[in-house]
Amino acid sequence: MRFAEDVLRQSLRDRYNRRMGNTNASAKAGKKPVRLSRARRITILKALADPRRLALLERIATAGCPLGCVQALAALSISAATLSHHVKELQTAGLIDVRREGKFAYLTLRPGVLESVAGSLAALEPGNCPPSE
Repeated sequence: MRFAEDVLRQSLRDRYNRRMGNTNASAKAGKKPVRLSRARRITILKALADPRRLALLERIATAGCPLGCVQALAALSISAATLSHHVKELQTAGLIDVRREGKFAYLTLRPGVLESVAGSLAALEPGNCPPSE
């Protein structure tokens, strides 16, 4: 849950900077949001709805470098078949890339996808509505 809050907070910060004319903030980070269709956003949110997939995504994000499936397997204490299923779901949703080297697989986040999803969720937040009395 903490990871999703951080992504949403960063997206809101970037959105504020764009509104204020400070576009260098996201350019310095090297991130650019990806345009996602409604169907793809739904697929991503469905993939993130599973607690184990969300835990796996958090693990990949906090690894700082490509996370090996062996490390993910040890950290999540699930079977190899279950890990394989969750990796495939995250890859199909477009959240991660899988690089294979021989019999090993390394997982990385796709740049800009989470920021784009967080931005579309942030857009749902009410804007300048007058306070209710």
